[in-house]
Amino acid sequence: MPPKASTTTTFEVERVIQPIYTGGDVALDKSGRILATCLGEEALITDLNNGDLLVRVEGDGEVLTALCLTPTASHLILCSRSLSMQIYFLEFSQSDAIAVSASLLKTVKPHSTPVVTIAVDATGTLVATGSADGVIKIWDIRGGYVTHTFRGHSGVISALYFFETSETEPDQDLSTFGKKKKRHKNKDGEDTIMTDVGLSSSNKKVSYRIASGNEDGQIRVWDLEKRKSLASLDSHVSVVRDLQFSSKANVLLSASRDKTAIIWDMKNFTVKKVIPLLEGVEAIGVVGNGAFFYTGGENGRLRIWELKSGREVTREQEPGGETDGIVHVLHNFELNFILSVHADQSLNLHSIAPLLTPDIASLPIEPLPILRRISGTHDEVIDLAYVTPNRGLLAIATNSESLRLVSLSTASTSDSQPFAPGGSYFGADVALLQGHEDIIICLDVDWSGCWLATGAKDNTARLWRIDQANQSFRYFATFTGHAESIGAIALPSNPPPHGSPAFINPLEHPPPFLLTGSQDRTIKKWEIARINKSKKDSQGAPRALYTRKAHDKDINAITTNHNSTLFASASQDRTVKVWSTDGGEVQGILRGHRRGVWAVRFAPKEAPPILGESGVASSNRRGLILTGGGDKSVKIWSLEDYSCLRTLEGHTNSILKVLWMPIRPVDATSTNDRSQPPLQVATAGGDGLVKIWDSNTGEVVATLDNHSDRIWALTVHPETNALVSGGGDSTITFWKDTTAKTIATNTALATARVEQEQQLQNYVHAGHYREAITLALQLNQPGRLLSLLQSVVSANPPEAGSLSGNLAVDSVLSTLSDSQLLLLISRVRDWNTNARTAVVAQRVLGVILRSYSAERLAGLRGRGWKEMLDALAAYTERHYKRVEGLLEESYMVDFTLIEMEETGFLPAQD
Repeated sequence: MPPKASTTTTFEVERVIQPIYTGGDVALDKSGRILATCLGEEALITDLNNGDLLVRVEGDGEVLTALCLTPTASHLILCSRSLSMQIYFLEFSQSDAIAVSASLLKTVKPHSTPVVTIAVDATGTLVATGSADGVIKIWDIRGGYVTHTFRGHSGVISALYFFETSETEPDQDLSTFGKKKKRHKNKDGEDTIMTDVGLSSSNKKVSYRIASGNEDGQIRVWDLEKRKSLASLDSHVSVVRDLQFSSKANVLLSASRDKTAIIWDMKNFTVKKVIPLLEGVEAIGVVGNGAFFYTGGENGRLRIWELKSGREVTREQEPGGETDGIVHVLHNFELNFILSVHADQSLNLHSIAPLLTPDIASLPIEPLPILRRISGTHDEVIDLAYVTPNRGLLAIATNSESLRLVSLSTASTSDSQPFAPGGSYFGADVALLQGHEDIIICLDVDWSGCWLATGAKDNTARLWRIDQANQSFRYFATFTGHAESIGAIALPSNPPPHGSPAFINPLEHPPPFLLTGSQDRTIKKWEIARINKSKKDSQGAPRALYTRKAHDKDINAITTNHNSTLFASASQDRTVKVWSTDGGEVQGILRGHRRGVWAVRFAPKEAPPILGESGVASSNRRGLILTGGGDKSVKIWSLEDYSCLRTLEGHTNSILKVLWMPIRPVDATSTNDRSQPPLQVATAGGDGLVKIWDSNTGEVVATLDNHSDRIWALTVHPETNALVSGGGDSTITFWKDTTAKTIATNTALATARVEQEQQLQNYVHAGHYREAITLALQLNQPGRLLSLLQSVVSANPPEAGSLSGNLAVDSVLSTLSDSQLLLLISRVRDWNTNARTAVVAQRVLGVILRSYSAERLAGLRGRGWKEMLDALAAYTERHYKRVEGLLEESYMVDFTLIEMEETGFLPAQD
């Protein structure tokens, strides 16, 4: 058998990109930095400045139906399907702004049906809830009790908004109808009549109100002081989705799914203007110093309107798709951006700078620029790859027709410019590549990282040019010709000759060709080099150089070898075929998988020979190839004779991705042949695990577990050896290779342990019991400690006045720390279960009980403390009974001896 690898391969989770929003309410504090989102039955608090997750609030286990955050982010209110409302206090650490703790203050049952609408006032002291029972309740946040209850709506409460109005008392020459007149004498003694207006013209009367809307289109305005309805506004014919008040114009804005927005005069509660929007509206709000308002709805476009005239300020925008629809919009006057939440769980930050410029009169204006895109969830991660020459971006293909580019920068974002375009923190969305008309299911990147190819269910492949330095991510070409979905795609993996123009400036030199495989069972090779010429000459779309009927079922994967002279295709027909790239001729067929093959990869050029099941297999001439299939097995094949060299088994579900780990000289110590580095492979399966294998032994050297669903995507960084995995749980995990660190740590620990063991022997030999016992407890060596205590207990004669037999040992046992005492008692418990070591255990236990007070022993806390005491009591009682039995038996021996003396069998003893 081949020798086992002596080096331990270890990986640890370095970073994780995971969902922060999957639908429901979204809340933002007044600073625009703290974001609260719903994630199923949990609520997440995120720092928008750097994308860090501050705290995860688990809730009551039921799906959240409503959520809100106070303006200062001091309290978080959650409502769920369990009919409960939970109020949490959020405490931000003074020393570290990232540390946040959430403590539950109150849990109440607000309504008889789940809360569907919630709103908090500007002071952060009151929260309003509305549900399907048509009742509105106002709650004191800190006290957790009801302050107001309003009834009047007949259906589901769909919108709530706190606001306050202020009225200036009119002048004297205005109508004095309804005012008291008082007779008064002036300084000359003449009678004058004065009107009592109650307040001077400089005083303002502030009224605190709340507006509510329901599913029937009715809006009501309630006075919090008078505790009654002031007006019922009936003009909408469908559900009212949002309300907002403009204090500058003293108007209330309402948005409805009847495709209109209405501006209401709050002085006399009448319709001031009806604005047809031609789309169902979900959000409305005032922006730009109160001169404009925004709307967002089913078309997925943020539109700006002039409040005074009601005309649209932004130019006409093309409607988006169904998943682009806007469901929420968040903004307050202290922020320089508007946050829109879309149906695909994405969040966009729009700059309002164009609304604050002096030349705003030149209408229409362009739509508000997007400062940042935030993916609430990546849905199901189907494929991913490092892009750009420095591998600073990650391309992610999700269950969508758009491709996402995510930043891998670890630089912290400056507080002075927290919302820079493109984002600079780790995990920030940099670009969204749009063009495919259906879900992207495969992608590949060339050697430089500047060219990215994608294949989708729309039967087309696309080539993208990635220029991170200039923030240019554009479409380059479309490849049309397949009759069904493209499930496999590959670009050449070999770099051009060193010093060539293509090597020096890869952005201006696209890859020479592209390979695609489809569900139509064919493979096509496309020539990219002529695309530029064909575009300039207007010769039409690129055409395939050749088309081959490759397999009998769907093609799942395509890959090229190190010099791109060969490529391999894997199919559901359980075979892998190796082809010549130039002519498209079959070079060999790999048969052996019992189910469809999902993944295939050629070994790198510098791959050393491996130890196959029948001996050493050379890979110097043609190389090796790696496959993974639905039969839960991974196979390594030789390209010399296309035979299977080794089968790796260990996954409990289909193998979905395979790859060869980069070869690094630092790993050369893991095999007996130190001149050759080891060859490892990584696999990802439907069991949610990533496994690292030693190709020589076929054994698993590491298992990485951080996913709760199948892993579709797996890639490796060519320099750092870091792995990235993504799967159906919407989680992307970055695995850091800690092998070198682990080896160094283990070596240092082993060296230190040898030194400590030698020191322990020296202490025992010199009779330094205090140091010996302390070190034995520290090293956790019960055998050494037992032999040491046995020598002390069996000492003859024992030292006078000693409980254990040695005064120095008594002193050590009576001055132990709590942790050392617990550890020693656990060892005594183990020794006490064996009659041969029970004497030592009882002697040490006696020293402990005589040296420590009952309060000290009762105050010990540790894992299994109660069970430890029960075991000590049970075995001590057993030993006591055994000693009693021996004592009783000794009486019988004495009696027998005496009787034998009397009968003469034994001589009498004096």
